[in-house]
Amino acid sequence: MKERAVSTQPHTMVCVARHFDAPPERVFDAWLDPEKARYWFAPGMGEVTHVEIHARVGGFFSVVQIRNGSEIDHRGEFLKIDRPRQLIFTWGVPLDSPDTARVVIDIVPSGLGTELTLTHELHPDWATQSAQTEEAWGRMLEAMDETLR
Repeated sequence: MKERAVSTQPHTMVCVARHFDAPPERVFDAWLDPEKARYWFAPGMGEVTHVEIHARVGGFFSVVQIRNGSEIDHRGEFLKIDRPRQLIFTWGVPLDSPDTARVVIDIVPSGLGTELTLTHELHPDWATQSAQTEEAWGRMLEAMDETLR
């Protein structure tokens, strides 16, 4: 069995904010609806072949995508579901990876729309990927906005 060094460095925070012209409930529900997630998850990165979402605290999600001929299973566990204000989940490939991250979604009404702030707490081993992580979440939120229109 291969041992893995445990990092004592703090997590790197990646924050992405976006305005949606949809009410908070619709924005929140887009995170938990497998049919909607299929369309906004990692657009342009590969075909999504499977989406499974068990939307309850302690439940999990799995989004399987083909990238460069390999299946990548993005998994997480729901830690908090407070519709329509906040969603907190783990994020990892695979779920039991020691470098699993935490993602916090804060949703606030704004006029007739919604302000969403996503904070991805990157594991220290992935700190060099902060710019790519921010860009990827930005693309996903843009695709989510298009899906909600």
